Amino acid sequence: MSSRIIAVEPFDLIVFGGAGDLAYRKLLPALYHRHRDEQIPNEARIIGVSRRGMSDDEYREATAKALREHVAANELEEPVLKGFLDRLHFVSVDAKSEAGWNDLAAILEDGKDRIRAFYLAVDPTLFGTISARLGEELLVTPKTRVIIEKPIGHDLESAREVNDAVGQVFEESQIYRIDHYLGKETVQNLMALRFANALFEPLWNADHIDHVQITVAETLGVEGRGAYYDNSGALRDIVQNHIVQLLCLVAMEPPAHMDADSVRDEKLKVIRALVPIDEKNAGSVTVRGQYRAGNIGGASVPSYLSEIEGGQSATETFVGIKAEIGNWRWAGVPFYLRTGKRLAARVSEIVIAFKRIPHSIFDQGAGDVHPNQLVIRLQPDEGVKLWLMIKDPGPGGMRLVYVPLDMSFAQAFKVRSPDAYERLILDVIRGNQTLFMRRDEVEAAWKWIDPILEAWGSASEPPKPYSAGTWGPSASFSLLGDRTWHDLVE
Repeated sequence: MSSRIIAVEPFDLIVFGGAGDLAYRKLLPALYHRHRDEQIPNEARIIGVSRRGMSDDEYREATAKALREHVAANELEEPVLKGFLDRLHFVSVDAKSEAGWNDLAAILEDGKDRIRAFYLAVDPTLFGTISARLGEELLVTPKTRVIIEKPIGHDLESAREVNDAVGQVFEESQIYRIDHYLGKETVQNLMALRFANALFEPLWNADHIDHVQITVAETLGVEGRGAYYDNSGALRDIVQNHIVQLLCLVAMEPPAHMDADSVRDEKLKVIRALVPIDEKNAGSVTVRGQYRAGNIGGASVPSYLSEIEGGQSATETFVGIKAEIGNWRWAGVPFYLRTGKRLAARVSEIVIAFKRIPHSIFDQGAGDVHPNQLVIRLQPDEGVKLWLMIKDPGPGGMRLVYVPLDMSFAQAFKVRSPDAYERLILDVIRGNQTLFMRRDEVEAAWKWIDPILEAWGSASEPPKPYSAGTWGPSASFSLLGDRTWHDLVE
């Protein structure tokens, strides 16, 4: 089975921060793959923008070096690579001064009638500044879009300030707030599983589902991002955006149509239905932790405090939350959310745990009857497993075993699974906002997160310690009561 490649219209993609880590590690490799699959038309241009002084040739050379590092060797074909590099241009622009803006305007004049997308792969404090200058330089056309990365604000108030600043220049229909988790193949397959199959949707409610688990686990520490991370923490960095968005896709009602606003309307309803967590209940339904030195993959790793400047911090590197959604579909169903750094494995997963059968007809010799689980693996090895009880093959009576119906996307479709950025960047060009966050979604998520932060801030208890290479503080296991976290290492 092969994927179908649909080309997009000619465009100019202007990447502010085009000589930065995100561009070299993610954006340019993603664009190379789309070029390799002939999805990008010949007229399209990719224009890197940065304060650095660099010629087109120097930028192409730096990009080639990055591609050789971040793209598999068997996918780097020299004629294809040369064709991609020929698309690249570079303009030196200082976002905070007059330098370079005339040069950017001049290069864009050649494509003034085509789709124009500005990717702001820069510090979020520059979103408003750059947006304002784009407006002042008359670089915003009816076909212009702007892409902004998280974090969108540090809390509700600052998120509104960012949205206001960008919104003064761009219409909401032109703003693409990107969350790369929503571009993952398995995340989109969650909607297909629910809404394209008669099997699941009748069971997708509190009558049949016992609980839901969402885990985003990393083995890495702060990796040179100590200054940023210590002012952010796991709740802001992962829960407010990635995990809340995954929760919405699991819990939302079926939209009337598969268009951007229909989908985002339903997601917004989920966020607004989340039961508040504040100083009254945060102590019983949340756990925050901070990693100590430990061992991962046979190697010793340092503590969080030794990786940040100053050596003292109450910033959480682990979060566990027991969330509830106050509506008819999900009343009484706990959603267990967890994320952390320096955990035992790098894995992101959604587990839909169904209720036990009401009565077993099998005698004790047949073995235990386990409840069904639908396990959606986002990374690594994207795929879906449906755990079922079946008879163990062979003679000797009825013996029950718990086995998965396993669909690995790589094995099932025999095609390379595109990176999330490949899909999302081209969705911007197509003008499809379905997988991007709307302003009211972002702000509603902060309204739920802010009281948790305030409750933690007013509490005297520091984050609970956990050893690197484990699954977090022991209190995160108590959060589930008589349930258990799904075994993520299979």
